[in-house]
Amino acid sequence: MDINLVQEKIENDLAGIASLQALEEVRVKYLGRKGLIAELTGSIPALPVEQRVAFGKEVNALKNKLLNFIGEKGKALKAKGGILKKNNLDIGMPGIARELGSIHPITRIIDEICTIFNRMGFSVVQGPEVETEYNNFTGLNIPLEHPSRDAFDTFYLKNYSKLLLRSHTSPVQVRAMKAHKPPLAIIVPGRVYRPDAVDASHLFMFHQIEGFLVDTNIRFSDLKGILGLFAKNVFGQDIKMRFRPHFFPFTEPSAEVDISCIICKGKGCSVCGRKGWLEILGCGMIHPNVFKQVGYDAKKYTGFAFGMGIERIAMLKYGINDIRLFFENDLRFLKQF
Repeated sequence: MDINLVQEKIENDLAGIASLQALEEVRVKYLGRKGLIAELTGSIPALPVEQRVAFGKEVNALKNKLLNFIGEKGKALKAKGGILKKNNLDIGMPGIARELGSIHPITRIIDEICTIFNRMGFSVVQGPEVETEYNNFTGLNIPLEHPSRDAFDTFYLKNYSKLLLRSHTSPVQVRAMKAHKPPLAIIVPGRVYRPDAVDASHLFMFHQIEGFLVDTNIRFSDLKGILGLFAKNVFGQDIKMRFRPHFFPFTEPSAEVDISCIICKGKGCSVCGRKGWLEILGCGMIHPNVFKQVGYDAKKYTGFAFGMGIERIAMLKYGINDIRLFFENDLRFLKQF
């Protein structure tokens, strides 16, 4: 074995040492029981007699040189915490902290509402955001000529006149009832789209939760009881609730639901427009025409449905006065939740 090649290899390995661990690896490689120095020593008996003494002195000199270097390098590394600076890296500088994310307030409200209805026996079902015109309108008793369709008409897909971005999560009601027979108790969260002008309370994209229950002998009083439990779980046990007559094409009778203002406790303030009430959702008994569209016997089955805007609930719950804040991705806002 050429001792000069071994010495050159040792020098190359020693030049790259920057930690105690690397130094220990070099020590074992050359000074261990099966290291290269031991191999050199073991090769002496095979040499001619006249070369043995000189070769042995060179091996001992190399060994001592390596021991001295390892000793000095080890002291220097220990004095600097076990690592030497390399490539001008200042190991004393703090690292870059990785910020932890948090649940978006809209997702937080969706999870909270779904959990409440889960406890009451409702199943969570998802539906597609690109819907057929039939599921979005006709199947929900909103024919083409119906005047209420103007408020729901949404974005149609180019070259696909019968496909559109859904304007509410209610199409899942049609899908679920066509696929399953009663009893049904379903909650449907998701994004919806409408061509609304963007302002502090309107967006062209927002989130809704649709809920519906179908079985025999379902009454409006059942709807009131379930929505009462929901409202008290979200806004507090001391709130009051009222139902106002309204019109929705897919329910009859229909109602808007208000709760007493959570800010002024019903006394009247700027948040509730001095009325003492805040509107939170719409609801009603499922229209017989909807049952007809999905093949249910309206004489045998009854049911109710309700729908709410998630952003509306979040704004009321957290005291937020501009819906656009939810989607501007301003961390100063999002970190509050």
